[in-house]
Amino acid sequence: MRVDPGVLVGGLLGAAGDGGTEADEDSPKHRYRAVFISDIHLGTVGCQADALLDFLKHHSSDYLYLVGDIVDGWQLRRRWFWPQAHNDVVQKLLRRARKGCHVVFVPGNHDEFARGFVGHKFGDITVLRDTVHTTALGVSLWITHGDYFDGVIQCAKWLAYLGDNAYEFTLKLNRSLNSMRARMGLPYWSLSQYLKGKVKSALNYVTDFEVAVAREAKHRGHAGVVCGHIHRAEMRDINGVLYCNDGDWVESRSALVEHMDGRLEIIFWDELLAKDAAEAAEAAASRQAVPLLELQRG
Repeated sequence: MRVDPGVLVGGLLGAAGDGGTEADEDSPKHRYRAVFISDIHLGTVGCQADALLDFLKHHSSDYLYLVGDIVDGWQLRRRWFWPQAHNDVVQKLLRRARKGCHVVFVPGNHDEFARGFVGHKFGDITVLRDTVHTTALGVSLWITHGDYFDGVIQCAKWLAYLGDNAYEFTLKLNRSLNSMRARMGLPYWSLSQYLKGKVKSALNYVTDFEVAVAREAKHRGHAGVVCGHIHRAEMRDINGVLYCNDGDWVESRSALVEHMDGRLEIIFWDELLAKDAAEAAEAAASRQAVPLLELQRG
C-alpha cells in the first residue's frame, strides 16, 4: 500500500484529537534540562513504542529534541502499520509541547516528507532542518539527524532501500530470538548491533560517519554535535569535538539527556528498568526488616 507523505503529515496532526486513548498521565521520576531522542520509527513493527511511552512518562524536560526518523515513511509507503501505541506516542509528544516543553523536530531520511514543512509547526512542535542547543555550561551543540553524511543515502538511495529491507529482516529474526531468550529468563540482546560490531565494513562505515559529522560541527563553529541515524548510542571526543549519538527506539532504547547542571549522559531504558527494580526490591527488604527488628527488641 502506497501512502502519500501529505497523508502521513495529516495523520500526525490528527492524532492529537482522533478520539483514541491518550497515554497515561505523566508521573516523572526524573527531570532534565534537555532530552534528545531519535530513530523511533513509528509505523514499523520494530518500533519500541511501549518502552518509549514509559520513558516519556517518567522523564520530563524543559527541552525535547526529536532528532529524525520519528516516523518511518519508507515502511509506511510499503505497508500500513499504525497501532494505538504509535498514536499514543504522537499524542504524548504533542501534549508535552502544549504543556510548555520546548519541542523541536529535526526530520531524518525516513521522515524526509516533513522537510517540506521546515519552519512550520505540528501543533506546538517546531520543525527545523537542523538547530543548535546551548547547554547550561555554555556548550554549543549542533543538532542534525545525520543522513546528509551517509554516502549510501546521498549517492545510492536504491542501496539504502535495499539495506532497509535487510535491516527489517534482521529485526524480525531478532524478535523471535529475544522471545526465546525471554522464556529462558535471559535479557534482551541485539542481533544487528552484534553484527555491526563484528563486520569490518560496518565498523568502517560507522567510524567514517562519526568523523564526518564531527568535522562538519567543528567547521560550523560548534563544540559538539547531537545526531542519530546509525542506531548506535555513543558519546566521545572526536578530534576536539564532542560527538553524541542518542541511539534509537528500535533496539538500544536510549536517549541523550542534559542534567540541570549541564552534564550530558546517555541513558538506556533497559538499565533504568533494572535500576528501578533493584531499588524497589531494596525498599521492600527494608520495610520487612523494620518489623523484625521491633519483634527482636520486644
